[in-house]
Amino acid sequence: MLQGFLDFISDSANWAGAEGIGNRILQHLGYTFLSLAIAALIALPIGLLIGHTRRGAFLAINTGNAARALPTLGLLTLIVLLIGIGRVPVIIALVVLGIPPIMASTYAGVSGVDRSTIDAARGMGMTGREILTKVEIPIALPLIISGLRSATLQIVSTATVAAYVALGGLGRYVIDGLSLRDFPQMLTGAVLVAVLAILLDLVFAAIARYAVSAGLTGRVRRNTDTKTSTAPAPAGV
Repeated sequence: MLQGFLDFISDSANWAGAEGIGNRILQHLGYTFLSLAIAALIALPIGLLIGHTRRGAFLAINTGNAARALPTLGLLTLIVLLIGIGRVPVIIALVVLGIPPIMASTYAGVSGVDRSTIDAARGMGMTGREILTKVEIPIALPLIISGLRSATLQIVSTATVAAYVALGGLGRYVIDGLSLRDFPQMLTGAVLVAVLAILLDLVFAAIARYAVSAGLTGRVRRNTDTKTSTAPAPAGV
């Protein structure tokens, strides 16, 4: 099996053309990023609103949890039966999958900001919009990025369902390999999806490292401690 996988992925013929590995990866990333962008456009404003106002959280969070319980393949089948085969049913199913983690993390991050910090900002004369954009969002950014990261992993792992409705992506290797009993091809599809998920997770880890304030991550304190410990001791001490 392993040798068959190595033979399949090292064959240059399997990388070329519309059905090659390179094009399948681009299709898979296309489904992933389009679905993630739509899910973020829907979930981020809702999460910010309910986190900032503390209103409607019960309804929004429970609706999100209910969406999590929906089986993606079953939802995809239902949408296909309602509107037909195409990219739209796949994107809708993946968007439904991506909304709950983004909305829940955004809400938790914004609502978890210390009330004394908000009161201090309000005491300085900041408006509600300024408190949200200059205080709550920067402090909640680690959790917001964590939600985007979680949604990305779920979407990229589930985008293989596109192959069930005759679309492309890396799921084609799994579906075609299963129908042909070509197990090395199936293993290739599974491994490529796993590698893609790991790479995207590393990208979000890098984004979180450089987008989040150093004061929130503790890097400033560690740097200060390091400089203090390496400074020369005063004379006579």
